[in-house]
Amino acid sequence: MISYKNILFDMGNVLVTYNPEWVIRRYTEDEELIREVKNIVFNSQEWLLLDAGLIEEEKAERNWMERLSSDKARELAHLSFQNWHLYNMKVIPGTAEMIRALKENGKEIYLLSNASMRLLSIYKEVIPAVECFSGIFYSAAHKCVKPQDIIYERFLKEYSLKPSDCFFIDDLEENISAAKAVGISGAVMKSRTAKETAEILGLNIGV
Repeated sequence: MISYKNILFDMGNVLVTYNPEWVIRRYTEDEELIREVKNIVFNSQEWLLLDAGLIEEEKAERNWMERLSSDKARELAHLSFQNWHLYNMKVIPGTAEMIRALKENGKEIYLLSNASMRLLSIYKEVIPAVECFSGIFYSAAHKCVKPQDIIYERFLKEYSLKPSDCFFIDDLEENISAAKAVGISGAVMKSRTAKETAEILGLNIGV
């Protein structure tokens, strides 16, 4: 097993799958509307600002409404935004078992993720084996995002951790590169499976 004391996980596409289309498709089968809402809401600058904690949800939604092409699109965008956290994230099979195995082997487990303030109130419903985590660090609460250096520095300070004791798993190369720049080791998860993550960590749990 990996020797690092502290194991850090990203959330989306590491512990849970994330797809912005899932919630939109609950309310329509119109492909043109799906593309419009996905691009204007979920692929927008406002979405990045929500993750950074630099815009309120109400302001972000007003901005989207001004750019959407029709009342039908605005209604769909509103429904999708109000309910995205219920449908866009699904636990990757095997991750709960993997996290519990890490905990049983004496590892301290942390979440370090870009996410909006909404996740602070519902993360226990989303994160697998959440009771095993020693810390949950969402970007919006700290007004910064990966891959900014400051988010890693604030994370380490928040939990009084030494970077040399930490190993981080994320699905984006730029986030791992930024972590390494402040002394945190890590690896990029590519397959979005618990099996790959377990192999990175040297776990043999049959996932």
